[in-house]
Amino acid sequence: MRTNKVVAIIAAAVVIAVAVYAGYSFYGPSRPAPLIVYSADAYVAEANTLLSGYHNASGYSVLKAKGGGSFMDAQEIGQGDPANAFISVSKSSFNQSYLKARYSGWAIAFASDQLVLAYSNSTDTKLVNSIVGQFNSAHMDNSSASYRQAYENLTSGKVKVGISNPSSDPAGLRGWISLEIAGKLYANNEAKFTTSIRENNGVTNDTSAAELVSPLSTGNIQFLFIYKSAAISDRLPYVELSNYTNFGLASLSGFYSSFTYGTATGPEHGSPVLLLVTSLAGNGPVAAASLNFTVYVVTHNSEMASFGLVPFAKPLLFNDTALPATIETLLEEGKITQSGTI
Repeated sequence: MRTNKVVAIIAAAVVIAVAVYAGYSFYGPSRPAPLIVYSADAYVAEANTLLSGYHNASGYSVLKAKGGGSFMDAQEIGQGDPANAFISVSKSSFNQSYLKARYSGWAIAFASDQLVLAYSNSTDTKLVNSIVGQFNSAHMDNSSASYRQAYENLTSGKVKVGISNPSSDPAGLRGWISLEIAGKLYANNEAKFTTSIRENNGVTNDTSAAELVSPLSTGNIQFLFIYKSAAISDRLPYVELSNYTNFGLASLSGFYSSFTYGTATGPEHGSPVLLLVTSLAGNGPVAAASLNFTVYVVTHNSEMASFGLVPFAKPLLFNDTALPATIETLLEEGKITQSGTI
């Protein structure tokens, strides 16, 4: 009997030691589980700033945000990975087809960003500088002929361009659609630049734009489609794209959405770069904390300006279902504005 008791004590100690080593804690009724937030990997720093602020304001326990491509994040959440809130740069990643039982039916856009073309100074400096100069001149002059020349050189295969996987990362999706738009606007041929860069073997890809930052910094690739805030955060030099190809204006939403690109789950439409948040369904005892975190994000979005984002004076609500009372109150008080469906 004594032997069995000793064995049980040792076994319990081993379980606790393994849990501590793995970075977990035990949470009982008197100690609620910590808040878990999945975030688009380009915005993990922003998410962690918001989580830290929420923790300081509420005292509620939080974990560091888990980053990944927005589509990949949504798929993992839908497959059962533990998460309470989701921050994404793709409105379609909040669809039930991705989130499944965790679908809440609503999301709030609290800031905007834009796509830029980051570049490397590590190799092929003359050619890279030439293309950068062409883009800068075209941006200043708003010249279709200059843009066409810049895109022809970018997609010639003489430089490597990083475009993340469009099925896992909206930055990659927008990179491909940006090339489609450029083809339509500057060469009267939507497929011109996407075809050119493929045929010339000019693309390097990975699961997310964040994974391509290191190859860019070392000169293994020369250009990278990435969000402006991420380029600023990673101290990458970049050239700005036109408003029609950078997905930076919510007012051009209809134009962006007229272009599509095929992904593993079907064609996806272009959309402005909006940073959105939702409290996921099925949060159980963490539901109130998750909703309160969302309210904190919406009411403290001015903090995002320091990251190069543009906070909305009135965040934009998108919903397909009835809203939680907490979010309904924000709408009634005029702190957010109704902007359409998911």
